[in-house]
Amino acid sequence: MLNKKALNYIKLGASLYVPATRTDLKDIAELKKIRSLRSMIICTEDSVRHCDLNYALDNVSNLLCKYDKPSNILIYIRVRSPDILKSCLQMNRIDKVNGFVLPKINRNNLRDYLGKFTDAQGFEIMPTLETKEVFDNHEMVLLRDLLLNSYCSYNIASLRIGGNDILNHLHIRRHFTNTAYNTPLQYVISSLVSIFKPYGFNLTGPVFEGINDAATLAQEVLQDLQHGLFGKSAIHPDHVPIIENQYQVLRHDLEMAEAILSDDASAVFSMHGLMCEPSTHKNWAYHILERSRHYGVL
Repeated sequence: MLNKKALNYIKLGASLYVPATRTDLKDIAELKKIRSLRSMIICTEDSVRHCDLNYALDNVSNLLCKYDKPSNILIYIRVRSPDILKSCLQMNRIDKVNGFVLPKINRNNLRDYLGKFTDAQGFEIMPTLETKEVFDNHEMVLLRDLLLNSYCSYNIASLRIGGNDILNHLHIRRHFTNTAYNTPLQYVISSLVSIFKPYGFNLTGPVFEGINDAATLAQEVLQDLQHGLFGKSAIHPDHVPIIENQYQVLRHDLEMAEAILSDDASAVFSMHGLMCEPSTHKNWAYHILERSRHYGVL
């Protein structure tokens, strides 16, 4: 049976991806710009030029000192390196953030990142899978085992899939009218899901770069769900409701989930033209119930 903690990733929703150099960080973090925002990722990595890094870190530090964090938003800092993580952990009021996104994670740098934490700090982490090693299933299995060995000490909220970095290794940039699943990312995503998800890790969907193509973004989110991914970084505020609308649950799915989890459910039964088998559909059913609580029912 899945416990509630195992489904905490559902609270992430669409995570607004915000460069740490922005002058409106405080307004975004205080929900003055997007009142319904569930989570945001303040980035000090690829979206910040090296010459602007000190300003970006000062900007984050000033934010932590000056803003009143609403209780209904999750805030993460995407750090640039283990040293930048160390600098962030030393900031005053760093406890206002929920955790950190760790970029370009592989077996060689994971320990460097984790070594910057103390067991008492209790931050969530979201390692990002986006290095060349994602094409090597053996390497991913070894990374998974390393993460599992660290799982008791570090709360891994999700694993993020860095789609643009992965395609960059292939010298590809997808056209915005294509979803990730019309590119080699489909193979990588399927492999990562099969390696990590059975062991309790949630994976989030890759960033969608098209600013004004709501239809393709909505299609991609549905394909994320069909591949076992949940959560997605949003690069534009308009993307947040588009993504989260797709997380609403169809009423007939909710009815089936409730029937599957009923104490008096038959071992196998038919509902809405589909076979329902509690022994094999219960994890799906728990996921559907939790999504309905957070995103509603169509």
